[in-house]
Amino acid sequence: MGKLIYATIMSLDGYVNDAAGNFDWAMPSEEVHAFANRLQRATGTYLVGRRMYEVMVWWETVPLENEPPVVREYALEWRQAEKIVYSTTLTEVSSANTRLERTFNPEAVRALKAATEEDLTVGGPTLAAAAFEAGLVDEVQLIVVPEIVGGGTRALPDGVRASLQLHEQRRFENGMVYLGYRI
Repeated sequence: MGKLIYATIMSLDGYVNDAAGNFDWAMPSEEVHAFANRLQRATGTYLVGRRMYEVMVWWETVPLENEPPVVREYALEWRQAEKIVYSTTLTEVSSANTRLERTFNPEAVRALKAATEEDLTVGGPTLAAAAFEAGLVDEVQLIVVPEIVGGGTRALPDGVRASLQLHEQRRFENGMVYLGYRI
């Protein structure tokens, strides 16, 4: 059975973007990127909302010949993985191995988890909140950026309680920190 993992990069004060929607402050170093690639290697399916999909579809089209190895590695992993985009406004998706769903159906995700050996990753805090509320999230992987942005989109949902067990941590040279929790 696959695990559903919520993985995100967030500011020290708990946001995935700032009040203007920018996340340029969250750019990982090559060391952090390589580590994140290792974490994502077990992902067979990405569950993403529209906004996250619009950011992530870049990995589908970026020319790889002049990119560093960590970028090429992740782009290839993204391109090969299955992707499910949840959106009521998109009319079509432009990436390979991608299907569009209108609504997030917790029972369908539960069945998907049960039917696969590979992990699933939920991307984007709004979709992750629905997964948390449905009790579907098995692990939380946070990369914390030493930056206070003062507002924006919260990385973790309000109104949800969960007991977490720290199972992995790592500090990077640029001051970012990885915290891996099991629920």
